[in-house]
Amino acid sequence: MTVEHEPAAGRRAAVVCDRLLRALRLEPADATPVWFMRQAGRALPEYRAIKERCSLLEICRQPELCAEVTLQPVRRYGVDAAILYADIMLPLIGVGVELEIVENIGPVIAQPIRDAADLHRLRPLEPVQDVPYVLEGIRCTLGELRGSLPLIGFAGAPFTLASYLVEGRSSRDFARTKLLMYRAPDVWSELMERLAGIVSAYLLAQIRAGVHAVQLFDSWVGALSLDDYHRYVLPYTRSIFRSLEATGVPTVHFGTGTGGLLEAMRQAGGSAIGLDWRVPLDTGWERVGFDRAIQGNLDPLVLQAPWDVVRREAAAVLDRAAGRPGHIFNTGHGLPPATPPDQVARLVDFVHGFSRASRAP
Repeated sequence: MTVEHEPAAGRRAAVVCDRLLRALRLEPADATPVWFMRQAGRALPEYRAIKERCSLLEICRQPELCAEVTLQPVRRYGVDAAILYADIMLPLIGVGVELEIVENIGPVIAQPIRDAADLHRLRPLEPVQDVPYVLEGIRCTLGELRGSLPLIGFAGAPFTLASYLVEGRSSRDFARTKLLMYRAPDVWSELMERLAGIVSAYLLAQIRAGVHAVQLFDSWVGALSLDDYHRYVLPYTRSIFRSLEATGVPTVHFGTGTGGLLEAMRQAGGSAIGLDWRVPLDTGWERVGFDRAIQGNLDPLVLQAPWDVVRREAAAVLDRAAGRPGHIFNTGHGLPPATPPDQVARLVDFVHGFSRASRAP
């Protein structure tokens, strides 16, 4: 298996449709860029056909198949970016964490981390040795894209990864995670430092392999208070974004339920901050600051409503963005399995047409 090792920032392939990259740089574009979290996957019948014979991890470990799944929504929806088909647990699997990704449950950890003695299982990540299939998947996808669109790489943030490692699986209240923070802050600090190092190495490797932007998913950090975020999360997340600065590659910082954390997330870093649907886009953008791009923020369940509702809600998001450079249209979380693909494609066309018309003299 051949993998790109050399830094790619200086020779990163230019793309024909650069709406996303222009938005991330706060530059005007001909239309608002659109992509969707979980656009590659469960909402597409062509993906479900592949899943009948291959598990998620099997797809990830076959670069050509990974590229095919990554490109399915590009062909179907007409979005302005591809996001690599992967899972946030891949770097943890790479360093030897034993886990299973169970359908309709998510990651299940064989031996959850509960105290200092468990931390030795989180060694530093060596991407070329530990996750070569991810890097080769990037190479294959870029070869298929042929400069038509940017490719987004991603990783899970330390808190979200820690929540799985400590709880053992998905959680509603993150009780074990919070109690580890409160009762054993030294253990928590070392856990987060190790995870931050793993995530930084993983994202840097994706950038060297050629991705045009990266997103850090802190999906569950909205479970924390503002004070806890500052004390237990922000320093480690900030260290990741700082480690990426020299590459010049734009970054998106995303979480759900983070209406009380937006200013702190800005402090932690990111060229763009992702909003879920709980915060009006204009209010959220003002709080983040107009010197950052903003991503969001349609409720993904709206896409299962009648088209007049979808159109109304999408127009409301675009109206709140007011045509300001730096808006990336997205849902506030991943597309659910029952999302009609034709509705998604129609929404992409609507966003492009609505925003292009609003830019007309």
